[in-house]
Amino acid sequence: MEERAPENVVRRILESLPEGVVAVIPQDSYYKDQSHIPVEDRRKRNFDHPDAFEWTLLAEQIQSLREGKPIEQPKYSYVINNRLKETIHFEPRKVVIVEGSMALYNKQLRDPMDLKIFVDTGADE
Repeated sequence: MEERAPENVVRRILESLPEGVVAVIPQDSYYKDQSHIPVEDRRKRNFDHPDAFEWTLLAEQIQSLREGKPIEQPKYSYVINNRLKETIHFEPRKVVIVEGSMALYNKQLRDPMDLKIFVDTGADE
């Protein structure tokens, strides 16, 4: 099976830079907390809509990394369609990649980016 195009781009960037220089922040980790919604109802929600994400938190955490401060990235579970209590500790890196299908959607997140790469692929990829 061939790799999905966006993942292939991230992999190639990682391969081209020294180890420990890049932090990859997946946009999917920033789905809004839905613990107040029953699990069955969560599964019916549209996760492909910009309103599904907590953009402010993502932008704040990217800014913290830019300022040399570590973050506690939310951890998302596709099994329960919600965030977990555990987080993922990220130390600042020279290069921060925000990976996701809508990573360029939010102006607050997009404007401070030094480089933006949009991968245009077919819907089945």
